[in-house]
Amino acid sequence: MPFHDWSTLKLPQGPALSKRFIRALGYTAKLHAKQIRKRTKRPYIGHLLGVASIVIEYGGDEDMAIGALLHDAVEDQGGLPRLREIQKKFGKRVARIVEGCTDAYAQPKSPWLERKRAYITRLAGEAADVCLVSAADKLSNARETLYEVRVDGDSVYDRFAGKKLGTLWYYRELLRVFHQAGTNPLVEELDRVVSELERLSGFRPGN
Repeated sequence: MPFHDWSTLKLPQGPALSKRFIRALGYTAKLHAKQIRKRTKRPYIGHLLGVASIVIEYGGDEDMAIGALLHDAVEDQGGLPRLREIQKKFGKRVARIVEGCTDAYAQPKSPWLERKRAYITRLAGEAADVCLVSAADKLSNARETLYEVRVDGDSVYDRFAGKKLGTLWYYRELLRVFHQAGTNPLVEELDRVVSELERLSGFRPGN
């Protein structure tokens, strides 16, 4: 299913989210209870809840919302054994979404640029549900970065592994992949946020 068909993925009739989603919330909270958002003192689960909220807002179903909650669980909380546990608890589709959003399975991670290039290449072949969760994750991150840049200026980028040029290059390359597969309101919103980041940072794509 191409990414531009994401809007066909509707929540089921009846209750929007089941007890399964509530179990996923508890599982996510337990996994990430001690994790703090990089560069801040905020609990990391705030980001995960934000990504799940964006997925639901833009038409994702329960599997996708659960995948959003758990999209960093493999990378940050246990690697491939964690992925197998997620599949056992929440099913193959959730595990596939989580796997599709993961760019590292072991510690220490490979170099940042190497990981990001590999992820961009892989994302181009992912299914619509994976791409929607990935785009929601990037929108959450980009919004947070935009807020920080407005408050603190370009010094914010010194906290990122890719610094300013690498971070903005990565967002623009992801958008290129999303747009090649067709656009939708989520991609358009991500583009607006990234474009504003570029404007404030004096960055032009291709620099």
